[in-house]
Amino acid sequence: MADSEVSSVVFDLINFLNVSPTAFHAVDEAKKRLQKVGYEQLLEREDWKLEAGKRYFFTRNHSTIVAFAIGKRYVAGNGFHIVGAHTDSPCLKLKPVSKVIKGGYLEVGVQTYGGGLWHTWFDRDLGVAGRVMIKEEKGGSVSYLHRLVRIEEPIMRVPTLAIHLDRGVNDGFTVNTQSHLLPILATSIKAELNREVAENGPAEKITNNSSHHSLLLQMIANKLGCQPDQICDFELQACDTQPSIVAGATKEFIFSGRLDNLCMSFCSLKALIDATSSESDLEDESGVRMVALFDHEEVGSNSAQGAGSPVMLDALSRITNSFTSDSKMLTKAIQRSFLVSADMAHALHPNYMDRHEENHKPKLHGGLVIKHNANQRYATNAVTSFIFKEIAIKHSLPVQDFVVRNDMPCGSTIGPILASGVGIRTVDVGAPQLSMHSIREMCAVDDVKHSYEHFKAFFQEFSNLDTSITVDM
Repeated sequence: MADSEVSSVVFDLINFLNVSPTAFHAVDEAKKRLQKVGYEQLLEREDWKLEAGKRYFFTRNHSTIVAFAIGKRYVAGNGFHIVGAHTDSPCLKLKPVSKVIKGGYLEVGVQTYGGGLWHTWFDRDLGVAGRVMIKEEKGGSVSYLHRLVRIEEPIMRVPTLAIHLDRGVNDGFTVNTQSHLLPILATSIKAELNREVAENGPAEKITNNSSHHSLLLQMIANKLGCQPDQICDFELQACDTQPSIVAGATKEFIFSGRLDNLCMSFCSLKALIDATSSESDLEDESGVRMVALFDHEEVGSNSAQGAGSPVMLDALSRITNSFTSDSKMLTKAIQRSFLVSADMAHALHPNYMDRHEENHKPKLHGGLVIKHNANQRYATNAVTSFIFKEIAIKHSLPVQDFVVRNDMPCGSTIGPILASGVGIRTVDVGAPQLSMHSIREMCAVDDVKHSYEHFKAFFQEFSNLDTSITVDM
C-alpha cells in the first residue's frame, strides 16, 4: 500500500473517531457509510427478503450494528465469515437524577461505565453527548423520537484538588468515584442570572427540573432545536473535547479517546465495505461476509444488544432461513463459519516492561496481535490461530502473539462469549495500543493499515482457505 493510501486509511479513522463520541454516534456513522455504498437497511421487527449478491445491515438499540454481504454463490448451509468488535468505551454516564448543588456550584452526577482509568478524567475539558427521547405533537397526534445530540463545547470539568490541600497526593492518587468525579457545570450565581434572562421563561416550567439542571437541559434543547419540556429522557455521557489526531515527532502515532474499540470497529467496517464494493467482489463468494459491532462489551456484554444477547444467532438464523425451510441448515452453517473477535491489545510499555510475559511482548507497528489464554479468556486455538496467520503470510502482513503473565489476571473479549454461545470457531486478535481505558489512548498508524488489510484479506481469502483445512474427520 502506498504512503498516500496509508494516509487515507488513517485519516479516515481520525474522521470516524471525531464524529463518534458515543456508541450511538459510532453506529450512526457506520450506518451512513454503509448506506453511501449501497447497503440496504433491514428492520428486525419486519420480515426480511434477502437475495444472493446483495448487501444489508440492521441496528439494534442504535448502539449495535450488523452488516453483511451475501455471496452470489451462497446457498443455505454455507458459512459466515465475521469480524466482531464493540462500539462502547469506558466513560462517565449521567445519572437518572444528575442535578447536584454543592458549595455554590452546579455539578453533574455521573456513573462510572466500565473499567476506566478514572484519574485521567480529571482536568479535562468535557462536553456531553448521547441520545435523547423527544416528544413531538403534530396534527393532534403525539410521537416520541430518538435523537442524537452532542455538545462539543467544553461545558464541564472535573478539577483536581490543589497539592497544597493534599500533600501526599503524589504518593498515591486515590479516586473516590462517588464524591471526586462530579464535573462542575457552572456556579450557582451565574446559573441563576442565566435563568433570569433566558428566553424560554423561568426554570420552574422545564420538565425534569427536579432531576437535571435547567441550564443543561436548555443547552441540549438548543442543540436539538426543541423546547426543554419536549425532552422526555436521555442517555448522555461526558466526552473529552480534544479531537483525535495523528501525532508524534515522526507522525507515527494516533492520540485519541476510544481507540478501544472504535479502531477495530472502523478497520473491520472499512474492510467489509472495500471487500464488497463492486459486483465482482461477491461473484465467486459462496459464504456471507459480515461485520458485527456490539454495545456493552466493557460491562460484560449482558444486554439486549450485547454480544451475550441472541443478536448474532438471530442474524445467522434469519439469513439462513431466508434461503431454506430446513432448520438443520443453521447448525451446518455455524460449523462452516469463522469469527475474528477484534479488540485492541496491550502493547509493550517501555516504562513497565515487567508487566509483559518475557516471550510475548507485542510492539507498536508490529501488526495485529493474536491473543491466547489456556483458561479460555480468549477463544483462540491452534486451528483458528493458524488460519489467521496463514492469511497474514499470504499477504505479507506482520502478526504477533500475546499471553498474559501467569501471575496476572487476564482480560477478556466478545470472543469467548460468542464462541460458547453460538458454537463458532473464533480467533481473538487486536491492534497493539498504549494507555488502554484512559480518556486519551495511543496506537500506531502502521497498525491501522495492517488491521484494515488483514481484515480485508480475511474476507477475500477465507472461503478458499477453509476448504483445505480438515479437523473433525
